[in-house]
Amino acid sequence: MLHTISIHFVFAFSFINFFVSVFVINYYFCGQINCKMKAKITMLGTGNALVTKCYNTCFVISTEEGNLLTDAGGGNGVLVQLEKAGIDYRSLNAMFLTHAHTDHLLGALWIVRMISTAINRGEYKGIFNIYSHSHLCGLLKMMVTEMLPKKIASEVGKGILINEIGDGEAFEAIGAHFTAFSIHSTKLEQFGYRMEYGDLKLACLGDEPYNEKCADYVKGVDWMLCEAFCLYDDRDRFHPYEKHHSTAKDAGEIASTLDVKNILLYHTEEKTLDTRKERYTAEAKLGFSGRVEVPYDLETVELE
Repeated sequence: MLHTISIHFVFAFSFINFFVSVFVINYYFCGQINCKMKAKITMLGTGNALVTKCYNTCFVISTEEGNLLTDAGGGNGVLVQLEKAGIDYRSLNAMFLTHAHTDHLLGALWIVRMISTAINRGEYKGIFNIYSHSHLCGLLKMMVTEMLPKKIASEVGKGILINEIGDGEAFEAIGAHFTAFSIHSTKLEQFGYRMEYGDLKLACLGDEPYNEKCADYVKGVDWMLCEAFCLYDDRDRFHPYEKHHSTAKDAGEIASTLDVKNILLYHTEEKTLDTRKERYTAEAKLGFSGRVEVPYDLETVELE
């Protein structure tokens, strides 16, 4: 009898010891060496404010924990783009708004309307968080109050939270750590962000040229997301600098200077859509040896 009990005890101890060992090994390799966690970006739109052949620049960053929408374009076309991309708007967990220009902000009103409707129907789980600087948050609250039905607007402050963030302030969303920062816009207050997810580091610079005051947020990131209004070779045709924008050549040179590994270009003109990917990539690579992505609308890029 005692012999049988001893065998069972030894077996049970060995079983527990095995699982403890697995836990320790998993913690060591995932916690200390920093496991590779999957993330991707789906471009809902890649164009500038006046495009008609593509949608205004906005995109969804997806992690294993959720989806964050950055900007929303100039209207309810964002709902069409989400549908075409196969992204259910009810799967969005958060939204970051860079600035209050119409081609970035107006679509946000439709996102709020749809999320609020889903909450009222019991079709949305959790809290939908919106992040931006104080001026834009105030403007969005006013728009919601004045332009949406009371029942829809009433979800703001309950199931939908509009969070004011300051320059250099951090927040957590979709399992990632974000730090918002002013891009020191020459036109209108605008924020970008640095995202850290596992060992992935990403910087979104909004839709104006890089400012060296933002260097600490951008240096050494795996991905730099930035605007390239046109090619440097086409500067006399599109006048990017007069419009406070930059070129593919500028983006490549800045990325090289900041030791960035990969760049993704957006917010472009639409006159050269047919050759945009090839020509923008080639020009950016004149001063940059890393990976260059110039996606079309609805294209997904794995953030590796």
